[in-house]
Amino acid sequence: MSSILNDLKHQYNVGGFAQRLIFWNIGIFIISLFFIQSNFFENIFALSSNPKNLITKPWTIVSYGFFHHQIFDLIVNMLLLQFACRWFTTFFNEKQLQGLYFLGIVCSGAFFILWFYFQGIYFQMVGASAAIMTILMAATVYAPLVPIPVFFIGKLKLWMITATIILFDLLALKSDNMGGHLSHLAGAFLGFLFVKFIQNGTDLSRWYSLLSNQLNILFGKSKPNPFRKIERNYNTTSTVQKKNPTIVIKDQHQQQVDAILDKISLSGYDSLSQDEKDFLFKIK
Repeated sequence: MSSILNDLKHQYNVGGFAQRLIFWNIGIFIISLFFIQSNFFENIFALSSNPKNLITKPWTIVSYGFFHHQIFDLIVNMLLLQFACRWFTTFFNEKQLQGLYFLGIVCSGAFFILWFYFQGIYFQMVGASAAIMTILMAATVYAPLVPIPVFFIGKLKLWMITATIILFDLLALKSDNMGGHLSHLAGAFLGFLFVKFIQNGTDLSRWYSLLSNQLNILFGKSKPNPFRKIERNYNTTSTVQKKNPTIVIKDQHQQQVDAILDKISLSGYDSLSQDEKDFLFKIK
């Protein structure tokens, strides 16, 4: 048992933001099972369309995105979360993923409240779907023609998968969960805006980097170096690399990744050669 816990702890520590999100969502769901009869967790985490509830429970504008009613919803969302984050981080960095994910939760929640407040309808919403759609749409708008292997079908373009999900949301607007599907569409629209703003030189996720840097300074952590690039490695001639051929190989691999991402940023995914597309697909 201890080895399993140690392995989970290791996976949490070494995993990226998406993996930590999966841990949080699954952990909250498991704990909520012990309070399923009393609706204790739902009353704490769920976002109400009545704005008065937001005054007494302001955390629900974020917490609703970490709670799920059904295990099926949880499984589907976590699989889609892993998929969306995997492709988003091909083109953007972890800080942008974190900032956009939380922005997706807040903006989709705000849209949910405003829409139903003016309709005079009050009910609750939970689930990570809206924020996941934000991430998925951003990746899709940035590189819609990325080929995705699908079991028993073959390769589909990324835009086809995203369009199918959006079509389902549109068709389900008249269902009992209309609020949830509306929030998904709001999240997708935010993902679209994120890419369009990025292309015009404005990063909507930058607030997260600024906030995290300020918190690091506030709590005594070392001040981040604004000139340090984490995602890209430009130093290719260090002494350590000369002594270690493995590092040289890894650095050359990173240079190729950086060159492809620069090409996508300037000219779009379609500008890549078939070899570059194959290389990009293999690293994922």
